[in-house]
Amino acid sequence: MDSEKALELVKHGVTLLFLDVPQYTMVAIDTQMFYVGPAFKGIKMIPPGTHFVYYSSSSRDGKEFSPIVGFFINAGTSEVIVRKWDQQEERLVKVSEEEEERYSQAVNNLEFDRQLGPYNLSHYEDWKRLSNFITKNVIERLEPIGGEITVECENEIVRNSTKIPMEEAPEKQLKVGNSASSVGKSQRKGCYYTSIPRVVKCKGISGQELTSLNLDKTQLLETLLAKDYGGSEDMLLGELQFTFVVFLMGQSLEAFLQWKSLVSLLFGCTEAPFRTRTQLFTKFIKVIHNQLKYGLLKDHMGETGSAVLDDSLISADSFLHHVCKTRKFKELLESSLGWEFQLGSAVDGIYFEENDEYAPVVEMLDDEALVS
Repeated sequence: MDSEKALELVKHGVTLLFLDVPQYTMVAIDTQMFYVGPAFKGIKMIPPGTHFVYYSSSSRDGKEFSPIVGFFINAGTSEVIVRKWDQQEERLVKVSEEEEERYSQAVNNLEFDRQLGPYNLSHYEDWKRLSNFITKNVIERLEPIGGEITVECENEIVRNSTKIPMEEAPEKQLKVGNSASSVGKSQRKGCYYTSIPRVVKCKGISGQELTSLNLDKTQLLETLLAKDYGGSEDMLLGELQFTFVVFLMGQSLEAFLQWKSLVSLLFGCTEAPFRTRTQLFTKFIKVIHNQLKYGLLKDHMGETGSAVLDDSLISADSFLHHVCKTRKFKELLESSLGWEFQLGSAVDGIYFEENDEYAPVVEMLDDEALVS
């Protein structure tokens, strides 16, 4: 890149100014990761828009890391975001308005230019494909109070639930973290994810109707869109992308479980994709395709704090294998993972394997078929 183009990007791009960050700390943005050296003061030349910033403090030898802390930003042209390292809490904190104005002016005068690492624009397209529905409204709706996202704030019920190996990684990470990083965690809250019931329960209808509602989640989807998303399909897709980013890069178990619920909901609809919500499912197919494509590419190993998707998530026993039985995904998943989709039992034209955790369980109660 020539100097004139670089200077233009420096002046018009977003800048993250991080002060007093200890050496060896991992600092990352989107799909790019940095390890703090003695001269590091932040990141420059960041395209305006939505980004996920995350970091993890390390031991003095740089071999052990505390739980990742992350936050979303939606920054405008030439915006400077200033954070300062709090030694006691081992996290980045905001500075006063007066300090922020002073430091922002210094950045605009290029006083920190040599100490700022450049955002790698060659990876920006990857990030846009993972985040194009994460708007300012999506962030404000889902982010915790204060904006910080960390596994330390996750619900005890989530932590104590039965986990596959993929879900155990954040739990193990908590045991490695320094005690200082736990300061004030009781005051921090988790993300405000949409509550998605796994089983539809409705009084006053026949068992056959209730079974039908659970076999096809279209009605549940319509209810959630109207009640929780204000009728906006893009808000739902934004939450799907938000949770994927937080789980993959922030190593959040809570985010993974919410992403899993959203994927299961959408793949559980049989009428909506072809009749009422064709555009939504066209966009959903593209979103989940980009997520799996990014997570499965070996070239991305090591670019983020959590690397690519864990083998336990993409094995033939995983929930993805069971819910992704649509024709459009078979070629991608069979070629990438070696999965083979064989027809087992069928319910209303929907095929399930024997002992399938995600298949509807039909029980007989008072001669009425109910789904549990």
